[in-house]
Amino acid sequence: MNAIDKALSSDITLGQLLDDLAAAPEASLVFLYEGRPVQAGYHVTEVKAGAFSALDCGANPEAWSEMFVQLWDIAEDGRSHMPAGKFSAIIRKVSDHVQLDPTAKLTFEVSDGDRPMALYCASSPRLAGDRFEVALTARPSSCKPRDRWLTEEKAKAACCGLMAPTSSKCCA
Repeated sequence: MNAIDKALSSDITLGQLLDDLAAAPEASLVFLYEGRPVQAGYHVTEVKAGAFSALDCGANPEAWSEMFVQLWDIAEDGRSHMPAGKFSAIIRKVSDHVQLDPTAKLTFEVSDGDRPMALYCASSPRLAGDRFEVALTARPSSCKPRDRWLTEEKAKAACCGLMAPTSSKCCA
């Protein structure tokens, strides 16, 4: 699986994340990136919502909404990882002031305060004991027309493959 396929397969929305976290609000919320967990004192420093309009490299108009959650990866005052319920409460507080679309694409911006911020997409939280683990994967750039073509080709292959019914119309 290439980097684009990995990113697309692991992308979740804000609504999906919050729904999953509601199952165990007392569980610690640990984000994993670059092969390690965020430090226990991490902060959610900013939550942004945006509606974007663009023209892709194939001159196709694009439009989407996206949420950005900024994490400051620091160790502070012997704190433990934030409980899932506290993270959800922060998002609810933001929603009192900013229009949040639960179906929006979700992007995490992570920095330790020294290194530049990097962009990540999130996988579904996995409850492991008394903590949720959310794997963050680097968000790669992509060519949307190529991505659409690849998706169509995969659909054709699935429809016309060895296990496809002989009456399948998609192979025509």
